[in-house]
Amino acid sequence: SMQMSASTVDGILSQAAAILQRQGREHLGLLDAIAVPIYATDAEGVITYFNPACIEFAGRTPTVNQDRWCVTWKLYTDKGEFLPHDQCPMARALQGEQPIRGVSAIAERPNGSRLNFMPFPTPLFDKDGALTGAINLFVDVTAEKKAAQLRAEAAKYRRLALFVSDKRTLDTLDLLAAECEEKALQLDAKAN
Repeated sequence: SMQMSASTVDGILSQAAAILQRQGREHLGLLDAIAVPIYATDAEGVITYFNPACIEFAGRTPTVNQDRWCVTWKLYTDKGEFLPHDQCPMARALQGEQPIRGVSAIAERPNGSRLNFMPFPTPLFDKDGALTGAINLFVDVTAEKKAAQLRAEAAKYRRLALFVSDKRTLDTLDLLAAECEEKALQLDAKAN
């Protein structure tokens, strides 16, 4: 997983948009080389291109000109509720002809594993302002989310310890909190 600044994301998106719009198919190799999942759709949301990083992220190979809205197998909201693809951020971006920012979601792979991610769906327009399609980029935030959960758990153990007078229980709570904090630090190192 990699932490990416908003300006890095915007830079990659605008480069990818330029490649897709102006330079045609023969330059898509440039997008293939990017380690971040990037895909494109037509104005109806049908997937027209995805890079190899999408396969690794989604745990499946999308079908060009058939799959719609998203390269993932299944989607869930941050709260774990099932999110139909036709209501996903990419669908909303295309339908509203507006980029969607500041949302996160959960992707489920066919093998059952799940990833937390932030999508950056961005509609594309021709020189006359007509919608031509969209491009999306995923930033994997799984490690950051897990680290935050571990820190919350550690804080809970530390709060519990305030109400305990038994030495053995105190030591156990302290150990559990320290383990959670240590794991969170390891995830931070992986995320950056």
